[in-house]
Amino acid sequence: MKCVKSTRIVLNELRENEWESMLGEVHVFCETHDIVELDMEEAYVNPKKRRQVTGIINKHHYQVDCFNDVFDWLVQELDNRFSETSTNLLVWSAALSPRDSFRDFNLENLMSLAKLYPQDFDSGELRDLDKDLRLYIADVRTDDSFSKIATITELSKKMVQTGRHIVYPLFYRLLKLVIVLPIATATVERCFSAMKLVKTCLRSRLNDDSLSDDLICYVEKEEMKKVTNAQVVEYFMARRNITY
Repeated sequence: MKCVKSTRIVLNELRENEWESMLGEVHVFCETHDIVELDMEEAYVNPKKRRQVTGIINKHHYQVDCFNDVFDWLVQELDNRFSETSTNLLVWSAALSPRDSFRDFNLENLMSLAKLYPQDFDSGELRDLDKDLRLYIADVRTDDSFSKIATITELSKKMVQTGRHIVYPLFYRLLKLVIVLPIATATVERCFSAMKLVKTCLRSRLNDDSLSDDLICYVEKEEMKKVTNAQVVEYFMARRNITY
């Protein structure tokens, strides 16, 4: 997340301070290749509507509408990809990292993370989770077998091996939620991408059941390859016998 914040800062600095520098490079390029330059103080003419008066000069168009707009678009894309909720989720999840003897452990962040899953942690379990986390961190920091663990996947395996997934069930539940998060997120994005390809204008009248069946076949391609034509025929033959 530090990289994202740094990128935002750099993009803002480029937007505010680099216009003149870029314009100088364009001037040198035009002189080198004998290209006629635009007068930045002249009125801007829209090439598609030459008779229409735009009311702005060339400098305004190229600096505000083109140069600044590119950086605004880049920042907007960063904000869309790393929204406040997504950013908090990543920061709070980092508190589970076992690297360097659980250096990043943060009780408040983990409690905030658990509150994002109200269906998995009710109010009573949240109170118990607070105690669970305090006991857990005091335990693993004094156990040498946890000192060389670097990832949350290794942490999950070690907890099962040592039986701590039973001793700290609420913490282990939170750990599992974070482990499956990237897979769950990628699966959802994959399904939405598939929907754009499957539900075209020719299939716009598909009912929900038919669309769901088509999407399963499209998304789970590897599994569908394991199904033979003979199995499909046998399935429909069996259904016909049941129906009739």
